[in-house]
Amino acid sequence: MNKKISLACDHRGLEFKNQLKSYLEEKGYEPVDCGTFTEDSCDYPEFMIKAAELVKSGECSRGIGICYTGIGSSIMTNKVKGVRAALCKNIDEAKLTRQHNDSNMLIIGSGFLDPSLLIPMTETWLTTPFEGGRHERRVNAIKAYEQAH
Repeated sequence: MNKKISLACDHRGLEFKNQLKSYLEEKGYEPVDCGTFTEDSCDYPEFMIKAAELVKSGECSRGIGICYTGIGSSIMTNKVKGVRAALCKNIDEAKLTRQHNDSNMLIIGSGFLDPSLLIPMTETWLTTPFEGGRHERRVNAIKAYEQAH
C-alpha cells in the first residue's frame, strides 16, 4: 500500500486533523495535508476536494476528512469519481467499511466522535483489509455505475 494519506478538514476539524497527522507520521505513513491550517471559519468543500482528488489520482492510497458533522464532507468526497468515502462514528463501522466497501476515505465528524476513539478507529480503518468475495461484487457494481454515469 502506498503510504501517502491525504488529510483535509475545516476549522471545526483542525484539532483532530493535527492529532491524526502526528499519529500517521509516528506510524510511518506520509500524510499529505490539504488544509485548512487555522481555526478561521472556512468552507469544507475546498479542502475535501483536494484530499479526494489525491485519492482518485492514486497519489495517495487513502484519505481522511474531518468536519463538525462529517456529513457535508462525506457528500463532497463521494462526488469524486473513484472515491468511496465512509462517515464512521465507531470502530465497528470503520472495520466494516473496509471489509465490505473497500472504502478509501474515512470521514469523521469531530462534534460527534468521542475523542478517545479517534486514533483506535483510524488505526482499525487503516489496517483492516477488504474481504472481497460477495462484497467485491457489490463494490464492482458501484464502480460500474460510476463509470457509466
